[in-house]
Amino acid sequence: MSQGLQMNIFQIIRKHLESGSRGVLATVISRSGSAPRDVGAKMYIDETGRSFGTVGGGLLERYVQEEAAGKMNEDGASIFHMRMDSKTVAEHGMLCGGNVDVLLEPVRPSHGPLYARLAELEQKGAKGVVVTGLATEVFTKTLVEEGLTVTGDPIDEHSAADYLRFLGERRPVIVGEGRLVVEPLFDRTRLYVFGAGHVSQFIARIADMVDFNVVVIDDRQEYANSERFPDAGQIIVRDFIEAFDSLTFTGNEFVVIVTRGHSHDADVLRTALSRNARYVGMIGSRRKVQMIFDLMRQSGYSDEAISRVYAPIGLSIHAETPQEIAVSIVGQLVQVRAE
Repeated sequence: MSQGLQMNIFQIIRKHLESGSRGVLATVISRSGSAPRDVGAKMYIDETGRSFGTVGGGLLERYVQEEAAGKMNEDGASIFHMRMDSKTVAEHGMLCGGNVDVLLEPVRPSHGPLYARLAELEQKGAKGVVVTGLATEVFTKTLVEEGLTVTGDPIDEHSAADYLRFLGERRPVIVGEGRLVVEPLFDRTRLYVFGAGHVSQFIARIADMVDFNVVVIDDRQEYANSERFPDAGQIIVRDFIEAFDSLTFTGNEFVVIVTRGHSHDADVLRTALSRNARYVGMIGSRRKVQMIFDLMRQSGYSDEAISRVYAPIGLSIHAETPQEIAVSIVGQLVQVRAE
C-alpha cells in the first residue's frame, strides 16, 4: 500500500529548492468572465517542465507553462495576460472563456526560507500577506505575518504594517501603479474528505469553489490522485486511521466520511469523534447509520457525542446522483460554517 503524501505547493517548492532545483511559480491574480480557475490558484513548473497544481488546465495552462519555460533563467517577475475571447474559445474547443492575469515569478534559493515559512503557515491556517515587487529587474518577495514578523526581502516596519491592511481581502491586490502584488493568506476552512470515490470527486470540486481547503484521504493510489482530484489542496494516500497522524485539528476542521464500506466508515468515525472537529458527517442510509452509531456506543461514546454527527449527511433535497449528493453535502458544510 502506498503511503505517499501530496504536499501543498509551498512544500513542493521547498523540497525542490533543497534539492538544488529551480522553477517558476504561477499564480492567478485576476480573472473575468468564465475563466476556469479562481484567483489565488497556483501552479509550480520545475526546470524539467513538470508542473504541480493547476491554474485551470487546457489552453491557459499550456500557455502559462510555455511562458514559465522562458523565465527559468530570468530574475524578474512579470504578469502574463491571457485573453480568451469567443473566437479563441471556439477555435480551440474550450469550455471557458474570459480574461486571466497570471503572476509568473522565478523560484530562487534566496527565497527558500520564505517558501518554507509559507508551507508551515498553510498547514496552520495562519494569516499574513505576501508582497511581490515587480518594479526592478530582480524581483522582491516578502512575507509579513500578523505581529509584523517579516521573512524574505527586508522592508521597513511602516511598510510592513501598511501591507497588513490587506489581510481582510480574499484575493491578490495590485497596488503602487502595478509595481506590487499583495497576496493575503486567508484561512480557508480545512475539509477532510475520507474516501476518494465518485461522490468525493464532486464534493472536492464544489467545496473548493466555496473556499474550503480540501484534503482527500484514501488508501488507493488509483483513486486518490491529482488527475481525479485537481481541486484538492492535498491528497493523502494512506491507511485511513494512520492518516489521522498527519492531520491537524484545532476545533475548526470539517470531516466528511464517504469511504467505500461500512467498516471503514465506522473506523474513521470512531477516530474522528476522538478529535476536536467542528463538523463530522457520514454518508449512509438511516439503517446503516444506526448500526454504526450502535458500534460507537459499544466503543464507549456517549449519546451526546454521537448526536453531534451529521448522519445521514447532507441537506434534505432528495439528492440521488453523485453530483446532487455532493451539492447537498457541501450545502450543509456552508450552512454549518456560517453558524
